Amino acid sequence: MSVVVISPSNVVTFPEGGGHFWVYMQYVQGLRQLGCEVYWLERFHSSGDREQDKLMLSTFYQRMERYGLSGKVILYSDQKAISDRGSEYEYVGVWSSKAQAIFRQADLLLNFYYGIHPALLSCFRRTALIDIDPGLLQFWITVGQLVVPPHDYYFSTGETVGTPSAKFSDCGLTWMRIRPPVCLELWPYVYNPNSEAFTTVSGWWGNGGKGEWITDGQDICYENNKRVSFMQFVELPRLTDQVLELALCLGEGDVEDDQSRKEQSWQANNTVPSDVTDYKGDAEDREVLESYGWRVGHAYKMASSPDRYQSYIQMSRGEFSCAKPSCMKFQNAWISDRTLCYLASGKPVVVQHTGPSSFLPNGEGMFRFSTLSEAADALATINTNYEKHCRAAREIAETYFEAKQTLNGILNYALKFQRSME
Repeated sequence: MSVVVISPSNVVTFPEGGGHFWVYMQYVQGLRQLGCEVYWLERFHSSGDREQDKLMLSTFYQRMERYGLSGKVILYSDQKAISDRGSEYEYVGVWSSKAQAIFRQADLLLNFYYGIHPALLSCFRRTALIDIDPGLLQFWITVGQLVVPPHDYYFSTGETVGTPSAKFSDCGLTWMRIRPPVCLELWPYVYNPNSEAFTTVSGWWGNGGKGEWITDGQDICYENNKRVSFMQFVELPRLTDQVLELALCLGEGDVEDDQSRKEQSWQANNTVPSDVTDYKGDAEDREVLESYGWRVGHAYKMASSPDRYQSYIQMSRGEFSCAKPSCMKFQNAWISDRTLCYLASGKPVVVQHTGPSSFLPNGEGMFRFSTLSEAADALATINTNYEKHCRAAREIAETYFEAKQTLNGILNYALKFQRSME
């Protein structure tokens, strides 16, 4: 039995992120189905409020227990001191000696946390970085906005990463391309011809300053959030009879607070574009969307836990979603882990085209659009023979994204070299 430690980012302190939780749980469950013993390693950032921390930890541990990770969680906070062996960490709920023993025992660390400290990496025999931000990660590294410590292996969910087709650097690293996984046993086919709305769950702004703007401080600068992309297709509800609903992480609607937040984002990147003048607050954005016919709700109310996130997807008719502008500019052929959950549930998807793909289908179960008319035509085509496209959606998930297939490929590649050296 292989022992694998996965190192996610920002799950404990983001309990309302039901979809964020599932990103990493798909990998965990795929590994467990392959017979691996899996541990969860995560840096815990205290809120500074003892009661709030207690509630976050209680919620997190309950979820871990439900998905088979009771006693398999290692949380650590800021280092007391950096040592060559990475042993001087404050651990939460586990003795340092036990954590270190697990690290030494592990066959592989699958690391999603780009900011992990090299001292902690050094505790493991083999380490692999999992890139779930293809194009963006390589750009951040190239322009010096992010320093990722060396790993033994590099895997990316971007189809073009490390190939001549990529519109970004490979950073001098050898990337193995993988397909993002979905655990089909936990995401069953759910057919309901009476489901009404095509939906999606999405952030509106991104991940703070770094996630909102792409800039090298010189020639490259563009806004990079879902708001930009969705607003380009704001007229879609007027071109279709299909109900469209967005579960968005919007602000509370205070115009001054929202504008201040956006200005801080610009300043964080040392540039303030002069042509961005249309934003007056999340409340107004919501009014604009609704005036065009979108149904809009808050993601934290509609998909605020793993169960609610799953239920929201399963009650949907399908998914309509846009991608961040960087996906189109980088042409990374990216597909969202959220979209895989729709596909596995038998929900057809209409998603923005992020670049040529050697395997992503277009026209049955999945439609990849670049224009308003393409999006409207895709919705009409699906509703002409809805059951056929539902079956096709599930078949896409089964054929290309089944979790055991992806995780088996990772293990075979990483552990093959380890065993050949032992």
